[in-house]
Amino acid sequence: MADQDKIGKPWNDDELDAIVADYFSMLRAELSRQPYVKSHHSAVLMEQIGRTHRSVEFKHQNISAVLEEMGLPWIIGYKPKRNYQESIFGAIDRYLSSNEDVAYHQLPPKVLAVSDDATTFVKAPELQPPSERPWQLERLVRKFDPVERDLRNRSLGRAGEEFVLEVEKKKLEKFKRPDLSKKIRWVSAEEGDGAGYDILSFEPDGRERLIEVKTTNGAARTPFFLSENECQRAAASSKSWRLYRVHSFAQSPRIFLIAPPLNEMLNLRPDTWRASFS
Repeated sequence: MADQDKIGKPWNDDELDAIVADYFSMLRAELSRQPYVKSHHSAVLMEQIGRTHRSVEFKHQNISAVLEEMGLPWIIGYKPKRNYQESIFGAIDRYLSSNEDVAYHQLPPKVLAVSDDATTFVKAPELQPPSERPWQLERLVRKFDPVERDLRNRSLGRAGEEFVLEVEKKKLEKFKRPDLSKKIRWVSAEEGDGAGYDILSFEPDGRERLIEVKTTNGAARTPFFLSENECQRAAASSKSWRLYRVHSFAQSPRIFLIAPPLNEMLNLRPDTWRASFS
């Protein structure tokens, strides 16, 4: 039963730590495709901390909103709400700092089958000017940098490329071009990353498509890294080069395409400097 004295009052750190831990236990189950019941989790949590069902559900949605900003997967049933209690940032920081596997070592999902391309391919997000975030959230995003995390997660990147390979094969088979499907090459696996794209595929009419794959378990707007070599190849092969942004990969994989010129659809800015003595 809810503690009436807590209604309308801010959550303390112990309560926030409890709900964040419970949220991630449900998220782990969802990502590993293990059954769980949200209402059972909520009931136990309400009994533990004395908060109302409405308050617990709203806080779950706050957590989803923070994770979306961080480029992390979030529980589909808890749609993000962004009117945060600022102390939620500290609770999520404490949890992720103690459970770094969640932030840094996300395993690639088990994609059971490639769905129809009519549902797999979605519209790319619209380019927007940078927006200000609460400084505590900005600090949290920088600490658990989604760009660096996804770049270092080789197994996730490889799984995303493998997924796109299957998508492309299915597309060409759908257009009755098994001859082209057999000619698709996984260039990055065969030759390394120097080509400026990962997969050589084809349009149904036989034209080449050079595909660079970028994969995240986060949402569509999660930022990502592009190398100078990839940008140069995009400019040099603008008619055939395409970026496939695979997102929401762990739960419901979706892809949007970006074609050169890249600066018309992306905010591009230098992120690192190469240092040398000559």
